[in-house]
Amino acid sequence: MSKWVHLFHEIEKADRMVYGGKGAGLADMTRAGLPVPPGFVVTTNACHAFNDNGQQLHQEMLADILSGITALSVRQQKGFGDPKRPLLVSVRSGAPVSMPGMMDTILNLGLNDDTVVGLATLSGDPIFAYACYHRFIQMYAEIVLGVPRYHFEKLITSYKQAESVTEDHDLSLASYQLLIHDDLELVFSQTGKEFPQDVYEQLFGAIAAVFLSWNNDRAKVYRRIHHIAEELGTAVNVQCMVFGNLGEFSGTGVVFTRDPSTGERKLFGEYLMHAQGEDIVAGIRTPNLIDQLSIELPEVYHQLHAVCQQLETYYRDVQDIEFTFENGTLYLLQTRSAKRSATAAVQIATDLVHEGLIAKQEALQRIAPEVLDQLLHPSLDESAAITVLTRGLPASPGAVSGRIVFTADEAVESAAQGQTVLLVRHETSPEDIHGILAASGILTSRGGMTSHAAVVARGMGKPCVCGCDALHIDEQKHTLTLGERVLHGGDMLSIDGATGRVIEGIVPVKSPHLTESFRELMSYADEVRALGIRANADTPEDARLARRLGAEGIGLCRTEHMFMAEERIPLVQKMILAGSKSEREEALRDLLPLQEHDFYGILQAMDGLPVTIRLLDPPLHEFLPNREGLIAKLATLQTKRHYEPDNESIHHALSETETLLNKVQHLHEHNPMLGQRGCRLGFVFPEVYDMQVRAICRAAFRLIEQGATPMPEIMIPLVGHAEEFRRMRTMVEKIIEEESRTANQRLSYLVGTMIEIPRAALTSDQIAREADFFSFGTNDLTQTTLGYSRDDAEGKFLQVYLDEKILAKNPFTEIDRDGVGQLITIAKNKGRYVKPSLKLGICGEHGGEKNSIAFCHQEGLNYVSCSPYRVPIARLAAAHAALS
Repeated sequence: MSKWVHLFHEIEKADRMVYGGKGAGLADMTRAGLPVPPGFVVTTNACHAFNDNGQQLHQEMLADILSGITALSVRQQKGFGDPKRPLLVSVRSGAPVSMPGMMDTILNLGLNDDTVVGLATLSGDPIFAYACYHRFIQMYAEIVLGVPRYHFEKLITSYKQAESVTEDHDLSLASYQLLIHDDLELVFSQTGKEFPQDVYEQLFGAIAAVFLSWNNDRAKVYRRIHHIAEELGTAVNVQCMVFGNLGEFSGTGVVFTRDPSTGERKLFGEYLMHAQGEDIVAGIRTPNLIDQLSIELPEVYHQLHAVCQQLETYYRDVQDIEFTFENGTLYLLQTRSAKRSATAAVQIATDLVHEGLIAKQEALQRIAPEVLDQLLHPSLDESAAITVLTRGLPASPGAVSGRIVFTADEAVESAAQGQTVLLVRHETSPEDIHGILAASGILTSRGGMTSHAAVVARGMGKPCVCGCDALHIDEQKHTLTLGERVLHGGDMLSIDGATGRVIEGIVPVKSPHLTESFRELMSYADEVRALGIRANADTPEDARLARRLGAEGIGLCRTEHMFMAEERIPLVQKMILAGSKSEREEALRDLLPLQEHDFYGILQAMDGLPVTIRLLDPPLHEFLPNREGLIAKLATLQTKRHYEPDNESIHHALSETETLLNKVQHLHEHNPMLGQRGCRLGFVFPEVYDMQVRAICRAAFRLIEQGATPMPEIMIPLVGHAEEFRRMRTMVEKIIEEESRTANQRLSYLVGTMIEIPRAALTSDQIAREADFFSFGTNDLTQTTLGYSRDDAEGKFLQVYLDEKILAKNPFTEIDRDGVGQLITIAKNKGRYVKPSLKLGICGEHGGEKNSIAFCHQEGLNYVSCSPYRVPIARLAAAHAALS
């Protein structure tokens, strides 16, 4: 055994990081005595050395490769480059983590003008030999020499047309011999060099090309999507050829030991007679279902069936197996853990537990938490033919088709008529909440994956694609433009929120179905996790959904979303526009029963579980019309007044608009995120918080009278000073005491705060003396810590930072442990030093992200809170954290 090259049968411990997944599997199968063509692995260490050596194979490595090919020649009693008994090999990639189709493969290596004659004699089939030579020239020229494949396809197509045949193997020997001559001429014309006839030059060139393919564009994209480390590198497998295209009893195929779509325990696969492995992948011919092999070649099928069972039992997982049979003899070319759908993954994991192959803990660890997203939202039927118009950011999973609408009001009107609508906006704001609620999906041209549209859509379980730069909206013409395509309001358009695709017309979708195996897997997770899982929910419907999906309470109820209901906006605006405290209190009296009704429904849905209610947080101007829109409206009314000076309705509208515009301008802030919001709003307009606390009390007392157990937790937002919290708590307790006396009831409640600015974290010991709990608002805490405006960052520079590796992760997607994480740790340590029983949780979007959940587990937080549809994901991620 050498430093760089290891023969399959010599490998005693198949380390995937050294030998790659394919090499490790081949070594395992060889050691188990299964029918594997001999071969050797050029290790991932050689890949690293190749790159360090200026992407050249150094002399020691070349010597080891020569030793490996010599060993194969001796074993097979053939000679590499021998014109009479030529040894032919395949050269294939094999990364430590499976990356199917992303890197390169070359078959039939070792053929040249001399050895093709030997192969023809040895096989007794000259057409087969020259077909193999053509395939080798084509693959080598494309992968090693950079000659586009289509040139070769044009050549062979012209010969098939001349002979009026459709299949490659039906060409005559004379045509193949002429085709080989044309292939070699093509290579020379494209590269200026002769095709290499030296088989060792071929071998070294192919191995180098496979190493280079680790960094091809498709491999890089695949690694980025699947979070595969760049530094892993790939191994190369050099293996003796077996031929599925040699005679009528030869073929090739792929088989899964269970159905990778459903998880059903049966063989699932396809095969082609008289073909090599690439033919199945290329889709040139329609393959046969694997069951047909039991009729066509029963002995091969039964041997394959037994091998499948043996390999699944050995690896204790579903296997994806590549096989070839040559003249009725079965050979195995690869085995790996099978890629599978989310449905199949859950079904297979629980079935393997029942079969005694794995324990519950391993079943949990087999499934990545984010995979569950596919089960919780309608998904695109990938078997359908679709036309992708463009792509944006995959902000909220699920697929939907709907009629295009450009405003929230249009969405409400169209939905009321029974239409499925897709709300298309430059970006959304809280004012659009009624339209988002009515729409079946949201598409925006601006904003990131934690923008308003994204956050609200995820919370509602609605598909959403954000930041679609190619999308141009003309609201006046009621059109959108995607490239040269112009669509009008009312046209059908589809989005796939899982991938960010924007798709023409209507696409078929599959509805989510939570199976018994899904519920069983969740029960495994609940047995081992330490973190509590709550949900962010603003409506009774969301609360009920969250509870059905396993939430153990509400970690964030945002009261501002309740104010955005269409019938409430006039009351909210009346309150904001009030000229005196008494007028404002009058408007709030009208809002109070509506707020009470909201809290009643949510507390009822979460009976016996905690509900954290955040008092009003955003600045008041967000509830008023857009300033620019009011200025435009005012100009239009002034023009109309000029032509109709006696029209009283115009005068009245003008007066109302001027009043509204004055108020909007008065409330306008240059940086509203750091302005009059949160508890600051409560100090300036205490009657607003007064109304909300009374509504909470009255809803809770009604439920207590009905025998329920409401558990409200009142959260004061944007606290930065202990004195702010102390005064707010005093106000809340005074109101609760008044309401308790009036109702002659006692209420069990907590009062805490959201830690969302650095000063609160740094002075948490002072705040903890007064607070019952801290909830880390990681969305705003990330913004205030990093100095990033979330929407501006994701729309402008953040992607550049990620591409240039300035940042390793999007801090709005995964908690920035070095910055935001340190503040959480400081707040936890200082807070619990003062009050050991202090309850701690997070309620930002990070509460549904697996690495952030692992951080919360490590820090000893009590719970995480996320959108309802991410509750099962959080349950599984919390279990992973406990098992790691």
